[in-house]
Amino acid sequence: MPKKRYVVTLTADERSYLHGLLSKGRVAAHKQRHARILLKADASEAGDGWTDGRIAEALEIGRATVERVRQRCVEEGLEAALNRKKRSPSPAKVMDGNAEAHLVALACSPPPEGRNRWTMRLLADKMVELEYVESISHNTVWQTLKKTSSNRG
Repeated sequence: MPKKRYVVTLTADERSYLHGLLSKGRVAAHKQRHARILLKADASEAGDGWTDGRIAEALEIGRATVERVRQRCVEEGLEAALNRKKRSPSPAKVMDGNAEAHLVALACSPPPEGRNRWTMRLLADKMVELEYVESISHNTVWQTLKKTSSNRG
């Protein structure tokens, strides 16, 4: 399936704004690079109308970058194409310091009856059972224990 092509057509005001950005000395490098991409990709009468491959080669950047900038310009507008996306906040931590302390203490305690040692899954289940956390994966238990210097014997 061929990729959808996003055609950038800039107005005279937008072109002069981009040229102004490039003539300023104090503009972020990514913003200048995106401005150059948009000027080269401009398919209007006054624009160059270059292909993605030609732009990527001329500006020594990846073709995917050119495609993304074109797409953001068409879908979200000129300013969105020039500026970086805001990063979404990272998800809240599953375990706080108190829960970590309980996990380490639990891991250092004798294993359940009938077991030789604690497994990550057993520890995760016990943490939920004792209501130290609402839910936790065995992988999170492993990562938490890995960052501590506890010796589980």
